[in-house]
Amino acid sequence: MKRTTTALAFSAILALSLSACGGDESSESTGAGDTAAASSPAAAEKSSEAPAESSKAASADNAEFGPGCKAVPADGAGSFAGMAKDPVATAASNNKDLSTLVTAVKKAGLVDTLNTSKDITVFAPANSAFAKIPEADLNKVLGDKKALTGLLTHHVVKGKLAPADLAGEHKTLAGDTVTVSGSKPDFDVAGAKVACGNVQTANATVYIIDSVLMPAK
Repeated sequence: MKRTTTALAFSAILALSLSACGGDESSESTGAGDTAAASSPAAAEKSSEAPAESSKAASADNAEFGPGCKAVPADGAGSFAGMAKDPVATAASNNKDLSTLVTAVKKAGLVDTLNTSKDITVFAPANSAFAKIPEADLNKVLGDKKALTGLLTHHVVKGKLAPADLAGEHKTLAGDTVTVSGSKPDFDVAGAKVACGNVQTANATVYIIDSVLMPAK
């Protein structure tokens, strides 16, 4: 009788133990399934979508813009990547569409000033902008260093202005102000239009414009 009771008790304990083990295996199997689902290609792809989209948006905000950007070469010192390596006056000298501006900067003795200035924004008139000025008047300004210096420094603003910060009134190196209105890609810089904007150099952000900015007299 005692032996029978002991056998029955052992059987009951064994049954409970097997049942408990079975429950643990089921739980572990479920956990493994959840882990596998979380690490599946579909889940990984979904989790990476937001950072990828955010990266694309940031890249678009930092990109050059405007119809005039098509004239910039794809490679070499005058390309966007090439200009980004040099200070602004040097970078401009590698862009054939800014040759008149570079000549004016040299005549005014501003090459070192521009190249050594930290974090500036330059509104750079393209050759076509200078072509709008009667030749006699342009030659007169180019021959007057004081007037030329005032004219050119009126095109330079303190701080590297991103497109999002461009609209507004900004103090120039000439000591006066220049007003920008509009929004990307249609900015108006005191009457001039941005032909190619957000061009980066080593120390400046450049907005190539289609007219020369005239300071108030």
